[in-house]
Amino acid sequence: MCSVINNQHSTFNGQVESWVLWVDEVLIAINKPGGLRSLPDGYNPQAPHLKSLLEPIYGRLWIAHRLDKETSGVVVLARTSEAHRSLNTQFEQHTTQKVYHALVKGTPEWEEKIIDLPLRANGDRRHRTVVDSQRGKPAVTRLQILERFKNNALAEARPETGRTHQIRAHLAAEGFPLAGDQLYGGGEPVPSLESFALHAKSLSLRHPVSGEPLLLEAGYPSLFQSVLEALRYLNI
Repeated sequence: MCSVINNQHSTFNGQVESWVLWVDEVLIAINKPGGLRSLPDGYNPQAPHLKSLLEPIYGRLWIAHRLDKETSGVVVLARTSEAHRSLNTQFEQHTTQKVYHALVKGTPEWEEKIIDLPLRANGDRRHRTVVDSQRGKPAVTRLQILERFKNNALAEARPETGRTHQIRAHLAAEGFPLAGDQLYGGGEPVPSLESFALHAKSLSLRHPVSGEPLLLEAGYPSLFQSVLEALRYLNI
């Protein structure tokens, strides 16, 4: 039996408890707001990050994976070292399934596409992840167009590997960078979002103790939803 957990995104200044999608003795899953770091900032260690906000409420936590600061959506953390080991194994062996929704710049002609391009992290002077057929690591992303607008498209991305900035780099390599992703050629930040629009919509894994399949789902941030509604209404 598959457990499905839904929760709407809260604002960064909302109550931390409202981000929670699932919590038990060994696991917590949240709908991370965009703009919040998964790990401490090396330049500003006092800046808020997931553990600094969650640990005062839920006790010691271990991070098994992370999202970019600007990316919103599902993140799971372990509440015991044993659960952390189990989650790490699942992510390392790619037995988890991640689904992202991305607003891209441009309108692809294709409906579905598999991008199979090796990637190398920190590959240029701007510290971007780059396609590198010689020194890159294997990286595969499955894409499907969900909705089309005049100058943009909403795409679903299912990464089969977990390279740094994989979705951002693969989309940029195909000529359809995330809208507003200035690092990868997506132009100015999307109005209202002040960044790029990438949301970790769902994550499938097995519970680290019971082994039960879990499907964790996170609703769109309110600003992401508003941008999509504006694109539909204005046909831009």
